[in-house]
This record gives sequence, structure tokens and C-alpha cells, in this order.
Amino acid sequence: MILPETEAIIKARLASIAEEYQIKIIYACESGSRAWGFPSPDSDYDVRFIYVHPVEWYLRLSEERDVIDLPLEDTPVGLLDLGGWDLRKTLRLLSKSNPAIWEWLQSPVCYHITPPFNLRDYSHVLDSFYSPITACHHYLSICRNTMDQSFDGETVKIKKYFYRVRPLLAALWIERYQTVPPMELALLLPVIDDQIDIQKCILDLQIRKLHIDEQVPIPRIAMLDDFLVRELARLQDAAKILPVRTGDRVSLDHLFQQCLGL
Repeated sequence: MILPETEAIIKARLASIAEEYQIKIIYACESGSRAWGFPSPDSDYDVRFIYVHPVEWYLRLSEERDVIDLPLEDTPVGLLDLGGWDLRKTLRLLSKSNPAIWEWLQSPVCYHITPPFNLRDYSHVLDSFYSPITACHHYLSICRNTMDQSFDGETVKIKKYFYRVRPLLAALWIERYQTVPPMELALLLPVIDDQIDIQKCILDLQIRKLHIDEQVPIPRIAMLDDFLVRELARLQDAAKILPVRTGDRVSLDHLFQQCLGL
């Protein structure tokens, strides 16, 4: 839940970014632990946005920088981590089945939508580009990298468990349904309904994380470690036979042009 005073600060900051960079923000959301459903009291606000420039910007011979990355900002409500992608970059990455865009568009915390082109309304166009094999490997890579970097001692930061659990559950979802997985942890947990002990372990960790600093190390949990290692190894083979999907690039061109008012 985002408090009204926090939302007001974030919306004001988005407005100032739009004015500073001479852009129009067409979509902004929370992307991170607060949207995934396992924040800590000290979690950052991970605000992601999609924006467009005036039409003339896209008609230049040279392509300009198409991302806005800002340093962490300390505010009265906590740290803000703000970043945005130009719409053309966003749609190009989406055409390559980059799962980040689908996560943003289903975030339970939406700060801004510019009508009439609400990208959430174009799932009939966007979802045709969602390639299960690409998305599954993406989530498995996140899980594997977190394991390689953080799981070599007797303790681990509590947030690192979630940076393995959530992407692994997303990969399990893709394996089973071959569709876009939910963003929120609670909606992913049913994919392990047949492993009640693991579910309970994850839910207990989720409750703990709500009340402690996410940097606090906790003892390793053997049962959860075994589950993660076992399923990661199995899914790396299972993902190889998932289908590849490619949508109609012309439809993305039309959507891009619509958003630019052409």
C-alpha cells in the first residue's frame, strides 16, 4: 500500500521530470518489492515510467539517448529510485519479449496513465510478442545470478531469498501455463500448491520481511535452498522446449504512431 503523501511526492517528482526533460510521461508505476508484495520498512520506491518526446525528436538523423536514469533521491517518505524508457525503446524491447514491460503494465501500483493511449488496454497487441522460452530463461537467469552472488555462507540477506524465489516461481508459471506470470508473489504461490511446506516457508519469510531491515542477514533455510537448487536445475532443461512466439511488428508501429498523435 502506498500512502497518499508518498504518492503525492512521487507524482510531483514525475511532473518535474517531464518538465525538465521536455517529455510526456504516458505511464508510471511501482516496480520492485513494493509491487511484488514483499516490501521491508526501508524498501526504496522503485518508480518506472514510459515517456514520449515531441514528434520532431524522432525525426532527427541521429538517435538521442532513450532512457532517463536518475540517482537515488532521499525524500521525507524514503528513497526514490526513478527511471524511464522512451516509448520507442520500450516497444523495441517488447518486440524481443523483454519481460520487464509486462511486469510494469500489470503493476498493482500505478502512479500515472495518460489517456487515451493506456498501454494496459493493448494487451491484444502486446501479448502476441510474449515468447515463453525467452521469458523463462530471463527469470532463471535472475535466480541463478542471485544464487551465484549471495548464497555462499551460513547466512544471507533476507531480500536475497525473494530475489530467487519470485523469479523461480515466475519461471514455474511460464512452464505450466506459457503465459505472462503475475507480478505479485501471492498470485504466483499457487504454482507450488503441491508443496505446502515450501509455500508456508515463503509466507513466513514474507511476514518477517515486512518488519525488519531487508539488509539484515538471516540463517540459511535448508529446505528452501534445496527447493530452489532442485527446481532451478530442472527448469533450465525444461525451458529449452518452450515455444517461441513473435507478434506482428506492424501492429507495434501503429501503436507507436498513435501514441505520438500521428
